[in-house]
Amino acid sequence: MSINQTILLLLIGYLIFTLDKKQENLPVPMILVFIGIGLSFLPYFSTIEVTEHLIYHVFLPALLFVSAYRFPPEGFKRNSHLIIFLATIGIILTVGLLGAAIYAVSGPFLSLSLIGAMVMAAVLTPTDPVSVVSILKNSTSDERMADVVEGESLLNDGTSIVIFSVLMGMYTGHSDVSLFSFFGEFLLVSLGGVGLGAAFGWLISKGVHYTHNREYQVMLSIVLAYGIFNLAEYVGVSGVLATVSAGLLLSFEYGKTIKEEHFKETLDGFWGVVETSALSLLFLLIGIEAAGYLAAPLLGLAVIVFLLSIVVRFVVIAGSTQLFPHWRRKISWRHSALLTWAGLKGTMSIFLILSFEAEADGGGSFTALAFAVVIISLVLQSVGVAPISKRLLKS
Repeated sequence: MSINQTILLLLIGYLIFTLDKKQENLPVPMILVFIGIGLSFLPYFSTIEVTEHLIYHVFLPALLFVSAYRFPPEGFKRNSHLIIFLATIGIILTVGLLGAAIYAVSGPFLSLSLIGAMVMAAVLTPTDPVSVVSILKNSTSDERMADVVEGESLLNDGTSIVIFSVLMGMYTGHSDVSLFSFFGEFLLVSLGGVGLGAAFGWLISKGVHYTHNREYQVMLSIVLAYGIFNLAEYVGVSGVLATVSAGLLLSFEYGKTIKEEHFKETLDGFWGVVETSALSLLFLLIGIEAAGYLAAPLLGLAVIVFLLSIVVRFVVIAGSTQLFPHWRRKISWRHSALLTWAGLKGTMSIFLILSFEAEADGGGSFTALAFAVVIISLVLQSVGVAPISKRLLKS
């Protein structure tokens, strides 16, 4: 991607984001994806190539870090048990149930083994609320729902990669199918990433107190966001969870004191620009890349798989919250339905699709089906979140 192409895509992103100044009802990422699909037919943009490396190592660290450090500490504390459950046990249950369902219905359309169906489920399970959280907050007075959706997404991005990596190893034959090894690797990679990120987040937070220059403090945050991500990946633990835990710990630390309030203001200013720019480029690139994979023959199966993903997510959320009295009193079926609908697919799913294509030497129908489900999710769920939230949780 050339500099001129990048600048032009940023300009398009700026114009679209400007249309929705209050970020209330316009699902900007969905619009950007459609524009990207349109741009893919222009020869000027035909040279753009979107790779899993570009998404994972360039866009994700910044987006994860800014979401994590902005996430309100009190919101995480209030909902920590539910967030952690949904992002760990919940996502494992979802992958298992959705994988079995995909395997059961895909026969007449697509030849998928059970492990292949599980990989597909792992690709489609991570949530990406970036296009709905602001709409959700403005559509209902219940901020708890937005906190749970955003908090779950921050953590399940990391756990979904771990699950995908283990299942992908089984799919390609690089690792043996073993329940013990699956959970062993899951715990090692996940807890290792969280521990490493928390340690460096704490260290950097202390460095902020000794560095009074605002520009240098922002430089420290860049080092933390990208440094901890790459360090974690180098030592073999989750870079995603390391970056998220580092950002959360930094948020907790500067939330304890007003001494560094200017640091938060400066950080918000810098990372706000980074976030908007990254989202503009990313969703336009997703549209450009997806255009080459959307296949009409698989559209019917894509709709079925999308509906199955909604049903399975609702069953997992509603079923698990009803098992525990504490959650049962706070999370009704209406809340469960809203949490289900707000968990749309996005950036992480696109990365996993491209990763599958790279590791499996071309994804073929698998890639086409996964892209179609992600696009359907982005369109329907982002458009529907405002009216559904208003109907389910009337302010």
